[in-house]
Amino acid sequence: MQAGCIKFSAPHTPCEWKKCAAFLRPRYFQNQAISWRKLLRNRSYGASNSCFCNLKNFTDAKVIYSVAPALGHNKEAHPESHLRVPAIVKALEKMELSSKGPEIFELKNFKPASVDDIARVHAKAYVTGLEQAMDEASKKGIIVIDGTGPTYATTTTFQDSLVAAGAGLALVDSVVAASNNSQNPPTGFALIRPPGHHAIPKGPMGFCVFGNVAIAARYAQHAYGLKRVFIIDFDVHHGNGTNDAFYDDPDIFFLSTHQDGSYPGTGRIDEVGHGDGEGTTVNLPLPGGSGDIAMRTVFDEVIVPCAQRFKPDIILVSAGYDGHVLDPLASLQFTTGTYYMLASNIKQLAKDLCGGRCIFFLEGGYNLDSLSYSVADSFRAFIGERSLASEFDNPAILYEEPTTKVKQAIQRIKSIHSL
Repeated sequence: MQAGCIKFSAPHTPCEWKKCAAFLRPRYFQNQAISWRKLLRNRSYGASNSCFCNLKNFTDAKVIYSVAPALGHNKEAHPESHLRVPAIVKALEKMELSSKGPEIFELKNFKPASVDDIARVHAKAYVTGLEQAMDEASKKGIIVIDGTGPTYATTTTFQDSLVAAGAGLALVDSVVAASNNSQNPPTGFALIRPPGHHAIPKGPMGFCVFGNVAIAARYAQHAYGLKRVFIIDFDVHHGNGTNDAFYDDPDIFFLSTHQDGSYPGTGRIDEVGHGDGEGTTVNLPLPGGSGDIAMRTVFDEVIVPCAQRFKPDIILVSAGYDGHVLDPLASLQFTTGTYYMLASNIKQLAKDLCGGRCIFFLEGGYNLDSLSYSVADSFRAFIGERSLASEFDNPAILYEEPTTKVKQAIQRIKSIHSL
């Protein structure tokens, strides 16, 4: 079965979504310019009293997150399993980061993405094909999509993927609404799966079904007029799907750091965009063994100047935690502290450049311990608490980084992009 030629029944909404969800999505607003405070005052939209209470709490939040664990989308022994998001949620609860007063707010009862939302990035034939293939999955229990490395589908994959994308869109709504009335809006984090950054416009790939970040980028432009979108992808693998979706688009800047030679073998330094989009794609493959020193240098010398020059309206992040030294699918040696640094610095970058509008989207990360601890430390960075990385990271397992090769790669990037 080839990607883009999948034969996948109309999704059934698993429950009746609360009015609070409609209240947050701009397609339900008569006037998209209505301010957040006006919405809080205006009961004509039918929001319940409890919804108003939640929204008021949300305006004080430093982190707003959504959860879409896709429990039915699972293949036995597959690294991209149904255990990933629950492991993160359990860690957040254990560390009292899921309900930390008004600082951390979980957005619930959000709507799934619509087919039109998905089709702003993916070919409609692929979307309808995936939907129709659910019949085949119901007969076989699970199907593996040939040539996609290896991406699978179960009877719930189509609906789970719509919910995952919808979780991201709801965060765009919420973060943008908050930024209209605050100079320090909450940072969003979509704890979702299936992941998305490998999914190409015509089909799935590399564990990914729909390009969650790419869909959110188009939605931010379409719904809010946030024309210039800056996407940072620090997953250990190149985000080829996001790369391809915006390769000729001058208004979406895609910057990927990834392990050189890793799956899917794309993301060379000389892949810089095409046509009007030339120069708005930066790919920085890092040599195996690169770690915290390399990533701090990359952030200061590549990510910051690129973002400053681009002047984004919003920053979206493909947050892959599979670069961790304990992750089984690669050979970088990032630590929990590396991810704390990235979360803290990206939040500050968004505050400096685009009114604090910033949303993270979960991508990879397959060691459940390093994944959950690193996401938890990212939450600590968002709320300004000190890192607890020293309680998890073991410096004894780290080895010398290939700093010379890293410096050479950075210098080549600077030369190509005139940084």
